[in-house]
Amino acid sequence: MTRAKPEDDEYWNSSKFKAFTFDDEDDEFSQLKESKRAVNSILVDEDEDEDDVERVSWSGEPVGSISWSVKETASSIRSGSEQSFPKIDTTPSLSKQGSGYSLSSLSIVVDSPIWFCLCSLSKEQTWCFPPFSLEKFRSLQDKLLLLDEAVAVYDGNVITAVLIFLKKSLSKEILFRELMARDVALRHYVHYLKEMGEQKLLLMHYKEHLNIKDEGRRRDFLKSCLSLPFSQDDATHVQDHYTLLERQIIIEADAEIFKKFPRKASILNMPIITTLYYSCFYHYGESEGTFSSPSNIRKTFRISEKQYILTALGARAKLKSWFDVDSLFNTKNWLGYTKKKSPIGFHRVVDILHKNSAPVQVLQEYVNLIDDPDLKLSGALKYKCHDVVINTYRDLKDRQQLIVYREKLERDSPEYRKIQELLNNVQIRWKN
Repeated sequence: MTRAKPEDDEYWNSSKFKAFTFDDEDDEFSQLKESKRAVNSILVDEDEDEDDVERVSWSGEPVGSISWSVKETASSIRSGSEQSFPKIDTTPSLSKQGSGYSLSSLSIVVDSPIWFCLCSLSKEQTWCFPPFSLEKFRSLQDKLLLLDEAVAVYDGNVITAVLIFLKKSLSKEILFRELMARDVALRHYVHYLKEMGEQKLLLMHYKEHLNIKDEGRRRDFLKSCLSLPFSQDDATHVQDHYTLLERQIIIEADAEIFKKFPRKASILNMPIITTLYYSCFYHYGESEGTFSSPSNIRKTFRISEKQYILTALGARAKLKSWFDVDSLFNTKNWLGYTKKKSPIGFHRVVDILHKNSAPVQVLQEYVNLIDDPDLKLSGALKYKCHDVVINTYRDLKDRQQLIVYREKLERDSPEYRKIQELLNNVQIRWKN
């Protein structure tokens, strides 16, 4: 056969990117299609469009898109230009020799099924090896050996093809368990999932913690999930979940504190707000340096001031610790004067205090702090804060409402006499 180019051995040996061919440059396109068929023997049905091929870097690195055009790639090779692929560190455990790995340098028995399989999936070998079906690898041991040898080949096409086969033939639990011990394969697989829009599989793997009953094993499982490249929000959630469970295990070990106030349930695996409530109930006043202190939990898990106040108020009011309740709202201005301030509105504070059977004196103090006159009056009427009701009607100069309210009180009670004195005060200019 007459070749279109000079018969120069040096020329042929210097061609780094071309496989051996007896025909013209169009055979490079045929080589790509042959490689595509090797991959598609395990990926797609035979009747699928030949222009769809798994896009993988031949250097062993995952690339920026799964689908690409064979014709565009062939055209790119003809023009001598290289594809610009995003790089990630996929350094395998074996050391490189020269510019890449040679299949003959691996510890695979020549003529073994794995040898022929990897050759058929490798770009450099597809011109002489026919496609090889991965379905021949049935046992878990054979599949994992195939994966390990694929990583050792340092060929991205081979690694991705084997991973897709394992994804189809293994349960997600077994697959992720084995990938966690194989960093290079895991990064290829995660990149593949991202490209295919299947990152939800990572979350499905994370949710497997629900099936783990032992808290120590669950904590270790969550720790193993920290290395998975979730989205930023999901990664933060997983990190917080792991930290929370680790913190709960430490706090749970202190059983002495429950003797005075027995608890109804364990804190393990409870939500963060439940954990904060527990901390405010049993560990209030501890220094921020301790894992169980409310201030430490608030800072670690970035709990807002409003949520912290609501939770701490409920816990301290449950214990009738009215001094601690006051300390939640006491602030000092630059002159040193103390005043009460709340990020949640004092009408909500009053509701929580009443639910925890706060005395009238405490309720009246906080009802008086409500800014809105209507809310203040309705709160005072609802919780029978008589002094607040009387003073509000006095400020409104509403004589008729004072008379009506007086009739609801016991005669000769302090509140009844107070209203009578107001009604007899000629200096007050009543509106009615």
